[in-house]
Amino acid sequence: MPSQGADADRARAVIRAAMEEKGHTADIARRVLALLEDAFASGALQRTDLLERAVADLGAALTADDAGRVGGKSAEAARLILRAVDRGLDAA
Repeated sequence: MPSQGADADRARAVIRAAMEEKGHTADIARRVLALLEDAFASGALQRTDLLERAVADLGAALTADDAGRVGGKSAEAARLILRAVDRGLDAA
């Protein structure tokens, strides 16, 4: 059963707003990761299989290379994963 109540609604709204922000996809994805972890830790949202996989995939996509850069393919992967996060938020 999805999380309910004001805290859950607020967490979903904040995460979705972060996904709509302008900026580099990698920066947005990092912010969404932090917001998701905060929502899980506070109990506002429940962990689901889909969101657990998305968190793990985003972490992998955002891993910098030896020069400290996140490449274009990583940004594209993060974009796709963020779409999955959006779809999965209502079940969390």
